[in-house]
Amino acid sequence: MKKSTLLIAGLLALGSTAMHADEGMWTLYNLPEAVYEQMVAEGFQLPQAMLYGAPNAISNSVINFSGYCSGVVVSPNGLVFTNHHCGFSAINAHSTVEHDYMKNGFYAKTYAEELPNKDLFVSFMKKQEDITARVSKLVAGKNGEQTEAIIDSLTNHLTDSIKAIDKTLHISIDPFYEGNKYYATTYQDFPDVRLVFTVPKSMGKFGGETDNWMWPRQTSDFSVFRIYADPKTNGPASYSKDNVPYKPANWAPVSLEGYKDKDFAMTIGYPGSTNRYLSSYGIQQRRDINNAVQVQARGIKLAIMKRYMDKSEKTRIQYEDKYVGAANYWKNSMGMNKCIDSIGLIRQKAEYEAKIQRWLDEKKVKDPSVDVDFAKLSRLYQESNEPALVQAYWRESFWKVSELIQRAFDITRGAIEPQGPENDPKGQYILFKDNSNDWNLALDKEMTAAMLKNYAEHVPAQYLPEAYNEIKTKFGNNYKKYVDWLYSKSMLLVKGHKFYNDEKTLEDPGILLGVQLVMVYQKVLADYATKEDAIANEEKKLCEAKVQMEMDMPHYSDANFTMRLSYGQVGGYMLGGFDSNYYTAAESIVEKMKKGKKLEDYKVEPVMMELMSAKDFGRYADKTTGKMQLCFLTNNDITGGNSGSPMFDGKGRLIGLAFDGNWDSLSSDINFDRKLARCIGVDIRYVLYLMDKWGHADRLLNEINPQ
Repeated sequence: MKKSTLLIAGLLALGSTAMHADEGMWTLYNLPEAVYEQMVAEGFQLPQAMLYGAPNAISNSVINFSGYCSGVVVSPNGLVFTNHHCGFSAINAHSTVEHDYMKNGFYAKTYAEELPNKDLFVSFMKKQEDITARVSKLVAGKNGEQTEAIIDSLTNHLTDSIKAIDKTLHISIDPFYEGNKYYATTYQDFPDVRLVFTVPKSMGKFGGETDNWMWPRQTSDFSVFRIYADPKTNGPASYSKDNVPYKPANWAPVSLEGYKDKDFAMTIGYPGSTNRYLSSYGIQQRRDINNAVQVQARGIKLAIMKRYMDKSEKTRIQYEDKYVGAANYWKNSMGMNKCIDSIGLIRQKAEYEAKIQRWLDEKKVKDPSVDVDFAKLSRLYQESNEPALVQAYWRESFWKVSELIQRAFDITRGAIEPQGPENDPKGQYILFKDNSNDWNLALDKEMTAAMLKNYAEHVPAQYLPEAYNEIKTKFGNNYKKYVDWLYSKSMLLVKGHKFYNDEKTLEDPGILLGVQLVMVYQKVLADYATKEDAIANEEKKLCEAKVQMEMDMPHYSDANFTMRLSYGQVGGYMLGGFDSNYYTAAESIVEKMKKGKKLEDYKVEPVMMELMSAKDFGRYADKTTGKMQLCFLTNNDITGGNSGSPMFDGKGRLIGLAFDGNWDSLSSDINFDRKLARCIGVDIRYVLYLMDKWGHADRLLNEINPQ
């Protein structure tokens, strides 16, 4: 029997006879033969080159959506599907009280009506290769900061080289396997991406925070964009009214056939970050510090935003994007901590580390690349807990939290380009753009006061800046009074004020607060940096030890927002007598809609109730069940960044868009639970149904031509 066949048998043995979860976020250019053969055994029907390498490979249609999500090209004219929550920022940016596309939805009936989006881009992966040998020679013996500088320099060199061949390409170098390997990836970015279609938020985010990370789901989590290109070259071009729809070499075929329980299913996308090689000590720090701080601090911030958003439509539009982003990982952190404790993950990891230690002890030839010192690792984490706590609270309390403090940071760190003539006797000046329509003054003040207070209540006194002495002595620890004074005296929010490099500017109390906060953060980084490097070195050894100890099994690297493939099957799960089923149907969303008067997250427009109550869903109904299927489950591996990832069947046809994981396995970023981990996707037929019956988007449906 071939070794690859033996590996497949081993993988099969890990699951039940009825269904098993195929853990993994696999890079495509070096996909292990054993993994591909297992995919075929489960129902994948195409040659391996059709995944990556062939001119019409499936991966060629998959995109990185603006550096934080995934998506897929679905037409010969560059039409892109991604999630509604991935397009949320763009939709929100176009929304006003008069034209609220977030609330009412949007459909561009012509190319001319498609809306351009500042700073939005899509990126295609063109090539990937292993350059570990080259990088290892350059970074040997270097610390984290030095390694980062070397990688940046090499990245620039390789990008310059590729641009000499094709100026539209660039190269990124990323660490894999905790820095034991480095891959170089060639990308092509298209910066002209336009909004084409979105359903109202009531459907695109149906269920809101009530249903977020939960199952069953009925969310029509999709939005539609289009890539535009240079009319002469069909290549990337900055926005211009003369640009034309991009003509891709290939695109994903959209299927109306659907899926059945235990059918093959595959996602390809850009998962953001996992930490499955992380030590038990690292998991404990994540639970007790990173996650705990995020839950505690964001609970305060979300309550403040929600109160103001409920009072004003303008404020809702201003803060909705920020609110949704904060709430998403606030709930994720709660769920992750719950799962870590419920399955005893820290204990499980410690037991596995004891196994690695026994393997190390038995090795006759010592290898410094795997000789992890667990006692040292434990001590380093203990020593890093305090600066890690302060760093977490500092970020949650001050970074991009209020307009005044952020402006102070931008001046302090030189993030704003000076303006005016260089020969001006007063010198050049900093002038903030008027963005007064983007934030609410009363909310900003309350947020600043609340987070200054919360920070002081949770970090050791030596990490409080000088301003806290003033808050205590002059304002009797009344943070509201201090903030009222701060906002009245600082010029940071005064429209049109010019900040020159003079004593008057340096005396501004807002800028002084920003300088003090930055100095505190630099102190924290100094306390943390050496420990962080030492921790990373031991975690790197731990990862390599696991790979070598299990060298007869294929291993994938943690996610790092590079393209990955995950495969498995359509199917539900059982938990405590709860049978999840593998899909939801139209009648389930109608039942929730009926609760809309009492629960805002289930409130929809009357037309949506009518559409989802239809007796006949025509070609969008499932041929097996006869139902209008809305969302479905697979055991594909998913994490943040995978949102918008295309979900393919065994023939490489698009059947859905991944948008979430399930609450019962929210520790999957650090531990994949084979029994419970599920990927939640929106059925592509649900997407097309709403485009058809609500949007009457005939031109788009004809362009996509679903079969």
